[in-house]
Amino acid sequence: MLSFGLEKSRKERVYLSIAFLILLLFLSPLYLLGEDAHIRVHDNLDSNLAWYKVLTESGEIFGEVGSTIPQVTNGLPRNAFGSEFSGIVWLHALFPTMTAYAISQTITRVVAFIGMYLLLMRHFVRDEDATMIRVGVALAFALTPFWPSGMLSTLGHPLALWAFLNIRNGNYRWVNWLTLILLPLYSSLVLGFMFFLVLVATIWVFDLVFKRNWNVPFLASIGLMSGMFLFIEYRLVLSLLSALEPMHRIEFISSRHDFWHSIRLSFKNFFLGHTHVMTVHTLVIIPLLFLTLGIIFFHKKKKTEKLFILLFVTNYALSLWYAMWFNNIWIPLKRTIDILVTFNFARFHFLRPLIIYLSFALACVILWRLGERWRKVVVIAIIAQLVVLLPFNEEIHYGFYHKSPSFREFYAEEQFKDIKEHIGQPQESYRVASIGIHPAISQYNGFYTLDTYNNLYPISYKHQFRRIISEELDKNKTLKRYYDEWGSRCYIFVDELGKNYDFRKNSNKQIENLNLNTEVFKEMGGRYFISAVPINNANENNIRLVKEFTHPESVWKIYLYQTS
Repeated sequence: MLSFGLEKSRKERVYLSIAFLILLLFLSPLYLLGEDAHIRVHDNLDSNLAWYKVLTESGEIFGEVGSTIPQVTNGLPRNAFGSEFSGIVWLHALFPTMTAYAISQTITRVVAFIGMYLLLMRHFVRDEDATMIRVGVALAFALTPFWPSGMLSTLGHPLALWAFLNIRNGNYRWVNWLTLILLPLYSSLVLGFMFFLVLVATIWVFDLVFKRNWNVPFLASIGLMSGMFLFIEYRLVLSLLSALEPMHRIEFISSRHDFWHSIRLSFKNFFLGHTHVMTVHTLVIIPLLFLTLGIIFFHKKKKTEKLFILLFVTNYALSLWYAMWFNNIWIPLKRTIDILVTFNFARFHFLRPLIIYLSFALACVILWRLGERWRKVVVIAIIAQLVVLLPFNEEIHYGFYHKSPSFREFYAEEQFKDIKEHIGQPQESYRVASIGIHPAISQYNGFYTLDTYNNLYPISYKHQFRRIISEELDKNKTLKRYYDEWGSRCYIFVDELGKNYDFRKNSNKQIENLNLNTEVFKEMGGRYFISAVPINNANENNIRLVKEFTHPESVWKIYLYQTS
């Protein structure tokens, strides 16, 4: 019996070694290719990575709550860039952007793997011979294409749940408390952990109501992590409590769906997921969950099976909540309660990565216990899920499949250096705006921009900037609604371009009938337009073409226009 236990331990170590090797290979393009690597553009290259660089170079990492960053929108609130206690801010302050990105990816995926493995081993998959399930599901979870700047906001949930459940069960070792203290340093309250803490608090309430157990240490652990988040995200808290100038979020309009639209959206979210919390569960996990549900339907429900059913129902309930948040039944409340407009409560569905992969693990355990034939099914399912996830490696997904520009091609530092040198004036002495290209590129290269993509800026600025593009918005109802009812992309929208900001140097697109209020643009300090496409009626807008810029390391051809 002793030798059998040693053999199992050795087998587990082998599986763990293989899993870490796969993780290393998965991450290797970021280190081997560096700035030639291909990574996500949406909500990444087009925003967050430029924000960290702008914040670092502004000297305002520790800026006061009411301070501003002059490089963006003539003074973007410092609070729009997050807390100085966030680990990702310091990664980007200490390392070049692409190095910081690679390290962040490594931290997140390694912690995700360790957290899910510990959670399954200690609380959900304790069968001695179920090594494949523990390691395989943990590895699959760690390979999911999470939103990069979310850090451990969702992928840290398993490790946090492991610590909470340990404390709930009377294990008060220091490592559990330290885990709850450290996780907030590399995650976000509003991007995942607020909803997770509600889930954990619900478990405590369940214990109180049905077990008459106050479990003070468990309650204290919830308070500890909540307090850490409130301390770290003090800028967010003070922004909510202060009477500073209203931000553009108060004009958000998100509820416009009828009932059946919401039902369809709930099923879409349930089966396909969401771009910010992609779980890639459609092809393998969902069929396995339904298969397991069918098998246990006619059996006497055991503890594991009851938990599986609860997670299955919760999974769809979260998708339904997400979909119903955009239903028009909320309109009366959202008109009277500001926080229902400015805060996205639909993000309870950010709990789904945890729920889906826990369900996957439990489904595998249930089938594993049915015998040798079903164990083969489990092994095939785990391997298949890993195979499905591998093409979502960023280099494969964005470089090979989507043909996105590399980091170097996107930010085009040498090309924008040429533009800066041609203008020949201090960058702080003039303002620019971009057309057909993300303003984050100009920001990354040190230009002071009137346009931006940010989730927090004054509503007065939104209205002022709108005067520049009002005629273009009037031509296009989609753009008008996009700007007026959301507006986080404060861009120079052009009817002929639509919501396309990716016109590369091989594009033949030209603007024929541009109508901008360049007088307002100049009043705001604007002097140059950095356009990815030629403007054929530039004279009618009182602007003139200064020069065209190309560079072999850039994916753009830039047309520099100056106001008359």
